[in-house]
Amino acid sequence: MPGFPHAMPLEGFIGGLMIGVAAAIMLLGNGRIAGVSGMFARVLGLTDGGPPWALALLFTAGLPLGAGIAAASLGVKASFPASLSLIAVAGLVVGIGTRLGSGCTSGHGVCGLSRLSPRSIAATVTFMATGVVTVTIMRLSGVIL
Repeated sequence: MPGFPHAMPLEGFIGGLMIGVAAAIMLLGNGRIAGVSGMFARVLGLTDGGPPWALALLFTAGLPLGAGIAAASLGVKASFPASLSLIAVAGLVVGIGTRLGSGCTSGHGVCGLSRLSPRSIAATVTFMATGVVTVTIMRLSGVIL
């Protein structure tokens, strides 16, 4: 498994299952949607509502820590096909989009779709289509391969 360039179907299935279980635990155990953008906004103090600050911090910190632990245990090294400045700008644009769309892929795409929320269906179709168009343009322009 070390050094594999792309995730295999089994790893994708297991990862998706883990995300679904985590979302279900958050909803059933705490009565809250596992929306990463909302959690991160709470950590940064951009919103007063939502989960307790400590819960938001632990949830948000667990994402990169969990990925780091998994990568280290599998011997996978991260690589980025774009410059760090491009990644930072992209992150800023995604952050603005999540504020405008009142949620992100975890809130709308995982939790909202599973509840058949019309607003989440519209949001998910919009950000998936935007992602496909953006990657297509970037690949055609040679920014990413």
